[in-house]
Amino acid sequence: MSNLDGDSPKIHVETPPVAPSAPSEGHLAPASHGGIGGILRRWKREDLIKRGSLGLRGVALLFSLISFFIMASNKHGDWREFDKYEEYRYLLAIAILSSLYTGAQAFRLLQELSTAKQLLQPRMAAMIDFFGDQIIAYLLISSASSAIPITNRMREGADNIFTDSSAAAISMSIFAFLCLAVSALISGYKLSTQPYI
Repeated sequence: MSNLDGDSPKIHVETPPVAPSAPSEGHLAPASHGGIGGILRRWKREDLIKRGSLGLRGVALLFSLISFFIMASNKHGDWREFDKYEEYRYLLAIAILSSLYTGAQAFRLLQELSTAKQLLQPRMAAMIDFFGDQIIAYLLISSASSAIPITNRMREGADNIFTDSSAAAISMSIFAFLCLAVSALISGYKLSTQPYI
């Protein structure tokens, strides 16, 4: 037989192994995703959350103080005295309580941001923030909703400076409630990211 018939022996040639090439920039990005870059992003997010929470509590403090001052000065003689009405006394008491709570929380957050030291353990701070924001928010909306009907009845008979001041104090309490409601959402997020849950 000749080699022309195509019965020649077949030789199998292996390709040499290729050494791994240096990783390109696109391959380095996922490795740093969980490293230092991830830590820095988490710190920035936590800082942003703290600043947002401080801002919301500061605005809630402002609205609570305005509500307190308007209602406390709502004395115009005769039947136009706020302390003659249980609903307005309740609104004033909750405005004072809200002012104290939001002031203390704003001071704590401002202290933590300026010194970078935690005054409370993170677990305890998250619990206080979450439950405190919710309780004060519910009290604010409760006091405002109890004062709205009496103010509406008074405005039907006579619309004067007393009813206008009462409506302004109620509005400020509702605005403080909205700020604390959003702050409670942020506090809930912070609580859910705690490692012990």
